[in-house]
Amino acid sequence: MVDVAVIGGGPAGLSAALFTAKNGLATVVFDTDETWMHKAHLYNYLGIEEIGGSEFMEVARGQVDDFEADRQQAEVTAVEETEAGFSLRTEDGEYNADYVVIAAGDSVELAEGLGCGVNDDGTVVTDNDNETTIDDAYAAGRMIRGQKMEAVISAGDGAVAAVDILSKEAGEPFHDFDTPS
Repeated sequence: MVDVAVIGGGPAGLSAALFTAKNGLATVVFDTDETWMHKAHLYNYLGIEEIGGSEFMEVARGQVDDFEADRQQAEVTAVEETEAGFSLRTEDGEYNADYVVIAAGDSVELAEGLGCGVNDDGTVVTDNDNETTIDDAYAAGRMIRGQKMEAVISAGDGAVAAVDILSKEAGEPFHDFDTPS
């Protein structure tokens, strides 16, 4: 059992994984490497003057790896709510987690299968912390924004979900703010 399972290895999913793993939660990321980022070239990502999408993904994955998140090259085929949290199925087996962050691009199938609400425009219903209509299940990225997509916004969505999870775990508002030593 892990603390956080992240479905999707694009900017939203990796951002969520970075925050949770960096702050001590056991985190697994399921990534099929089908992110649109491989087709992108970024000129508008804050703090980066210019970077190719595939290069960005390499750097982002490296950051997540540095904080020891477990990255699995696997497709999640189903997510179910259990008494202890969530059960996720892949072709390689079953995984259990206390929290789940679904950041699977524009595909809402897993969220719908879990029972999450879906808006009339086909996006997943979330609150301001990106929590869905299922407690402890979050959605981030394109699936909550429809056609309004951008890499830095997606990463921010993942961060919002992660900070809410960290706040729940801390029992108070969590602030992820690093300072130099």
